[in-house]
Amino acid sequence: MPETGKKIPIPKSLTEGQMQTQTETLQVLRKKDKLFIGIPKERTLQENRVALVPTSVATLVSLGHRVVVESGAGDKSNYSDHNFSEVGAEIAYSTESVFKADVILKVAPPTLDEIELFHPNQILISPLHLPIISEDYIYRMRHKRVIALAMEYIQDESGSFPVVRIMSEMAGISAMHTAAELLTSKDGQRRGVLLGGISGVPPAKVVILGAGVVAEFATRVAIGLGAEIRVFDNNVSKLMRLQHLVGRQLNTSTLNPIQLEKELVSADVAIGAIHSTTGRAPVVVSEEIVSKMKRGSVIVDVSIDQGGCFETSEVCSHDNPTFTKHDVIHYCVPNIASKVPRTASIAVSNILTSILLKAGNTGSIESLLTSHHGLRHGVYTYKGALTNEYLGRRFGIKHTDIDLLITSQL
Repeated sequence: MPETGKKIPIPKSLTEGQMQTQTETLQVLRKKDKLFIGIPKERTLQENRVALVPTSVATLVSLGHRVVVESGAGDKSNYSDHNFSEVGAEIAYSTESVFKADVILKVAPPTLDEIELFHPNQILISPLHLPIISEDYIYRMRHKRVIALAMEYIQDESGSFPVVRIMSEMAGISAMHTAAELLTSKDGQRRGVLLGGISGVPPAKVVILGAGVVAEFATRVAIGLGAEIRVFDNNVSKLMRLQHLVGRQLNTSTLNPIQLEKELVSADVAIGAIHSTTGRAPVVVSEEIVSKMKRGSVIVDVSIDQGGCFETSEVCSHDNPTFTKHDVIHYCVPNIASKVPRTASIAVSNILTSILLKAGNTGSIESLLTSHHGLRHGVYTYKGALTNEYLGRRFGIKHTDIDLLITSQL
């Protein structure tokens, strides 16, 4: 096509400022909003812990955040209302007053009655406790349009689960202490065996399923008491890591069904310590194998928080912590760390305080979700939508990826 030589006129306003010095622009910092945090009193599952301890409350209040604590919330952890009020917390004498807060922190899942007190866009951080979660629970959380985070699924920057880890440390120690007690004689119904051996008498045999943090601390206690130990896990790297951490060679194996049955049949104690990162813990020991175990032997299923890894496991409570099936004593208490509530409360409080401080700097917990992948990993309901894939499959409810939901609202 022949050139016409005609020039297209360009408006002067589009070209006149190209080479001129531009005005400097400074970053505008987001205003730091103050958090309004509520700590209700726990009334279920013989829960003795409290989500925030007074030292953490003092830190938050000093930064201008508001903390409301229900009267009596810390009593079972040996923290009085006076301890909280002295560091700046407001003491509420009704549950309704606490649930007016924007952020609710609990160490047990909310009851159905408590869910009725929620309001839309409210933040809940609490455990999920899969064995006791019902379809009605999920429906009500969605109906209230709550942003709910499960403590056990929150990740830190390294990808680990800080709440699970710290609770696992305590659970591992407590599990072995509990097993040692359950082996002692009681009306002739127990084996009457000392967990650690003495001169001339062989020690009790302990089988640990899983090679994570619970297994590590249970192994440390068992070694200290002199027990004979077998550890099973399909992750060989975890088995190597465990041996390195305890500083000695252990008898380890993958979860080979034949080898596992052989060891369990002759075991005095079996510790279930298998953790799932997304949903229910896998069942690795069938009822048939349990029925072949020694009479009076002990199962401590720490995995009961996620449904249990023994087929015979059933959720127990601190009031009635054991039951016997096939002549095997089962201890299946979900919140095992609640046996040491003061230590457990401080541990949980340290982790939650770190999250709350970051949220305060960001503007809110909801704002923090956009930049903190590990925190998003803990979300299971978000403003009416179910975001946890496992719960969606379990109850036949459509689930939506949390990243898509957050992106759609930016």
